[in-house]
Amino acid sequence: MVDVFDRVLLPVASQEDARTTAMAFSSYAADSDSVVAVHVIEKAGGVPDKTSVEQREQEAEKIFATIRDELGDDIATEIAYGTDVSETIFRVADEVDATAVVFTPRSGSRWVRLLTGDVALDLITETDRPIVVLPDDGDPDSKARTERTTDDTGTGRGVE
Repeated sequence: MVDVFDRVLLPVASQEDARTTAMAFSSYAADSDSVVAVHVIEKAGGVPDKTSVEQREQEAEKIFATIRDELGDDIATEIAYGTDVSETIFRVADEVDATAVVFTPRSGSRWVRLLTGDVALDLITETDRPIVVLPDDGDPDSKARTERTTDDTGTGRGVE
């Protein structure tokens, strides 16, 4: 039987996201045979991009350095290009034969997510493989959600 953490794909969008994701994933990393961090450079789809591809590739390398600082040098990295971030993540997951996509959701108001699209929602609802959503231990809202949904017995009945 394949373990969900055998071949993990970690999508990361920024240095802060990389730090948060790596910290949340660090306790599971030893269970993984391979981990690939992916940064998607979103293409504008026929209109000029806001920043050059070279600038965004340099930023991706900084993001990967942050992941390696937290998880070690054994982490493979990939820069992917696409007009739809979630579709691009799924394509890379197929290419690396990922057993799971693991991420921490990025904060933002519901209005911002509604207006800009929510990659996390797409990852959860349009997948063909396990998705592991890790809590952001540095986000007070994340801790509150965890406390409301889990009690001391681990039954998930919630704490009132």
